[in-house]
Amino acid sequence: MKNTANDYVIRILDSPLAIDAAAWNGLLAAQSPNGILNPFMRHEYLAALHTSGSATPATGWTPCFVTLWQGSTLAGACALYLKAHSYGEYVFDWAWANAYQQHGLNYYPKAVAAVPFTPVPGARLLARNAGERLLLVQALVAWCEAEKLSSLHLLFADGEDVTACEQAGLMLRHTVQFHWNGPPAGYGDFNDFLMSLNQEKRKKIRQERRKVADAGIAFRWSQGRDISQADWDFFYRCYERTYLEHGNAPYLSRDFFQCMQSAMPENWLLFVAEHGQQAIAASLIAVSASPVGASGGFDDEARQVQGAGQPVRGMSAYGRYWGALARVDCLHFEACYYQPLEWCIAHGFDKFEGGAQGEHKMARALLPVKTTSAHWLAHPSFADAIERFLEREGAGIDDYMTELEQRSPFKSQPAHNPLAP
Repeated sequence: MKNTANDYVIRILDSPLAIDAAAWNGLLAAQSPNGILNPFMRHEYLAALHTSGSATPATGWTPCFVTLWQGSTLAGACALYLKAHSYGEYVFDWAWANAYQQHGLNYYPKAVAAVPFTPVPGARLLARNAGERLLLVQALVAWCEAEKLSSLHLLFADGEDVTACEQAGLMLRHTVQFHWNGPPAGYGDFNDFLMSLNQEKRKKIRQERRKVADAGIAFRWSQGRDISQADWDFFYRCYERTYLEHGNAPYLSRDFFQCMQSAMPENWLLFVAEHGQQAIAASLIAVSASPVGASGGFDDEARQVQGAGQPVRGMSAYGRYWGALARVDCLHFEACYYQPLEWCIAHGFDKFEGGAQGEHKMARALLPVKTTSAHWLAHPSFADAIERFLEREGAGIDDYMTELEQRSPFKSQPAHNPLAP
């Protein structure tokens, strides 16, 4: 597709490997005020999903990456997939698909702009400016119309994406996640953080941590290239077993994590739980990497820029994957929340995202935040019905957020509370 007035050309590519990694990552860096790359939108991450066989046509994810070109310059890009199902998205539209089926219509294939299996908010429409971002989303809709697809869905979009989608006439849908945000001055240590909580929550966390310690469990962590091959292998053994225990094969293959180890090690932090000399569980955390640092050394270099002892604004950690070979009371909370939070405080990271859903995270000081997706449906009657549904659902989300605000675990609402408008 070509826009002759501005000499823009839209090209649809069937693999992330068809896009230059430096050009993609350059656009991604431009979406962040401090240039820090969202690790899950890095070209290396998306390419690994493809080359490892985790997100491919065989698993129901057919890549149709939309790119916007001005001459030979990549001006915009979007990771778009044709989907034959709704697994691995975390914004649930099964009821919409069922309604289509009951009326003798095909809901699949649909188009999804998202990071497969990764419910982390971030930029979905990579562009140099607002005008090109709007042009990109308009091109997405036009392509879906030309391909006679039922719908288009941009999942876990950031604020600039949402603005462009609204301008293009897409409908918005909200869900709730739970994130931890450190205060502007940071915390001195984990105990300092605990003292900001009310007595009930502080006591609960200490009790849960004591149960793990009394069971003889100790933790060690490693980061970047310090994560050994043996530790990566052990982590995957835990991760795979936990999925299988729930009756499902894991979304991500061992080859995917091998790609992470080789292509972007600076974005990974591993906690291993040990009983005596025996490793029994592992938690893998994704972390932002500072644009000022070389791989593996981003923490110290970032602190030199910010000032010793100060939180690195915009540096985030993301709770992602975990697994265990033994059952220990409260081990999941320790491995997936308390150890990462203690690490974030010690290393000056000011945000920890706990993943999709999970109201129980509030008791661990992760506060609710709204996440947003945008949707376009080709069928006018279904679009009208879903728009009315989203209005009702949105009002319910607002009420839910108000209810959660009354249950803050903090002694008083902190100034950095993301619940505040």
